[in-house]
Amino acid sequence: MRFSTLSLGALLLAASATPAFADDAPTAPAPAFTVSGGATLISDYRFRGISQTDKKVALQGTFTISHESGLYATVWGSSIDDYVANGSDQEVDLIAGYSKTINGIKLDGGVLYYYYPGGGHANTDFAEPYFDVSTQFGPVNGKVTVNYAPKQKALSVGKGAEDNVYLAGDLAASVPNTPISFTAHLGHTFGPSYLSIGDNYTDWGLGGAVTWNHLTLGVSYVDTNKDSFITDQHDRTRNISGSGVVVSLGAAF
Repeated sequence: MRFSTLSLGALLLAASATPAFADDAPTAPAPAFTVSGGATLISDYRFRGISQTDKKVALQGTFTISHESGLYATVWGSSIDDYVANGSDQEVDLIAGYSKTINGIKLDGGVLYYYYPGGGHANTDFAEPYFDVSTQFGPVNGKVTVNYAPKQKALSVGKGAEDNVYLAGDLAASVPNTPISFTAHLGHTFGPSYLSIGDNYTDWGLGGAVTWNHLTLGVSYVDTNKDSFITDQHDRTRNISGSGVVVSLGAAF
């Protein structure tokens, strides 16, 4: 939701009620700050191809404040399974960044802090600077992203310098004059760290979505070239990095 929604609606109503003065009506200035957010119900929360919910349903939410200068701050949260962060059942991402578009090329960078409340006394929280470049090619948007997490206790798996680099490329395309869009993703995680579960691996995905009003229904196929197994309390073993279909329903404001 934008702060200007109400004032813009009032301005349009006044102009339609007094057409003789429409040309003289002042134009409402663009707001310095905008607020947006949303909530999503998703069948499986995948982080770089690996399930954070034991391939079960997750509830997610986000809230962003943006300034006209390009500065922004975001809070994003999701339910997770307790194997992710020493018993925590929630992930909260705190993001501060800056974006600017130059000659049709958008530059976006900042710092992302992963916070896991209820993780006990273990070092589960960590910071990860990021930078991405994106541009539009007709109906297709292309983006390249690099995330670098420097060496931190939360990333340690006992193999020395355990920083982590994630490189990814994304394509998103909308079908003209329809509410349908498609996405494609390819990413690679480098370095022995907790984020790579000790070894490099690649993840990829293909998806489609339909948007109606403020609702978006999405379906995607996600996979990796890694095997990561967990065993639950019933001694059932699952590969949380194996292929899967993820369905989501999101609402934006």
